[in-house]
Amino acid sequence: MITSIFSKSRPINFIIVVVFIVLLFVIVNFNLLFNSANEILKGIVKLGIAIFSIFLLDFIITKNDLTQKNSYAIMTLGLLFGMFPKALGFLDLLLASLFVFFALRRLISLHTNHQIKKKLFDAGFWIMLATLFYFWAILFFALVIVALIYHSQNDIKNTIIPFVGVATVIILLITFNIVAYDEYIKPSNFDRYASLDFTSYNSKANILKFTVLFTSFIWILIYFFRMLPDKNKKLRPSYFLVAWASIISILVAIIAPSKNGSEFIFIFAPYSIIMANYIEVISERWFREIFVVLLLVTPIIGLLL
Repeated sequence: MITSIFSKSRPINFIIVVVFIVLLFVIVNFNLLFNSANEILKGIVKLGIAIFSIFLLDFIITKNDLTQKNSYAIMTLGLLFGMFPKALGFLDLLLASLFVFFALRRLISLHTNHQIKKKLFDAGFWIMLATLFYFWAILFFALVIVALIYHSQNDIKNTIIPFVGVATVIILLITFNIVAYDEYIKPSNFDRYASLDFTSYNSKANILKFTVLFTSFIWILIYFFRMLPDKNKKLRPSYFLVAWASIISILVAIIAPSKNGSEFIFIFAPYSIIMANYIEVISERWFREIFVVLLLVTPIIGLLL
């Protein structure tokens, strides 16, 4: 039933997902929303980023024909926020994930062969900007390398351009620090902390969430790679970039200094695209519903454990 509702791209589907995100945000941040005007403003910004991500995801998919004309991806994005609601509570993570999303958008669109240099510059720029808010977002620069291999391996100029984008952010940062703090680089600009301590995951609710997430992720990723030979040859590099983005997202979550569930925000967009592609090819309706229901009921069961 749920997949039937989202089987077509309709305005009502966006309304459903947006309302779900708003309700989830209010529940998660209820104690902070009315503390001060500053908290209210930050709350509006965080909610705005989360809602904007829904429309950005749909825009990228529609513009690049990454799925058929349906709303499975935005449905999955909403359900992932439901599984990891703490992702709605950290402005730095939301901004970092949004900037990585911008970079992924530019890299995916390289298949058009238009404005390649500009897109590579933008990708390097956005990833470096994301790094200022969350250091380990720098790992997504590997996507730029992958994109260069697919699209510009014979053009040395294109290889240099993403690094120019990175240098641009660094120059702007240094300029700001000199004007505001009279120093070049502040230690807080790049907090390089990492952790492999997973004791915070040691609860029944978290174990359930991660079991569902990783089991479904591995399952759909295997099918995703199996489907790639059947995809449009021109779009194939874009699908590979999505797959690599999901794998890098898992690595970022593994080494994240704070383990509270919010670190999985980077996988939301690529996972949603992969899941949408998988749901499209499942002929058994009941099997499609199982995946969606699992993502829906997992956080509810987690609250009861």
